Amino acid sequence: MYAIVDIAGLQYKVQKDLRVYVNRLASEEGATVSFDKVLLTDDNGTVTVGAPVIEGVAVEAQVLQHLKGDKVIVFKKKRRKGYTKKNGHRQYLTQLLITSIGAGSAPKKKTTKKAEAAEAAAE
Repeated sequence: MYAIVDIAGLQYKVQKDLRVYVNRLASEEGATVSFDKVLLTDDNGTVTVGAPVIEGVAVEAQVLQHLKGDKVIVFKKKRRKGYTKKNGHRQYLTQLLITSIGAGSAPKKKTTKKAEAAEAAAE
């Protein structure tokens, strides 16, 4: 079984016991996080596509560690002008271990006074 989930604005294909590197999350190491923006699930050929997300399905993950990615060198040069510029960058990452894909906590529906009045009138 696999799922496509939206984590911090990026989409990842995940399955159980997979380690995923995502942009830094504001969670402590060892904490469990839940992602409820599941866009697609595939359970042995049974594909469920959300519009835009699948309600009631969540992906649970454990934060293993916070780390920095490999260094990326940015080098700029204009030939015959004597202009060179060298810069480096290391991205902050979080390593996640996907623990489960399945039924999650359903988001609470916001009710308004008008909706409550309509329900009371219907009863």
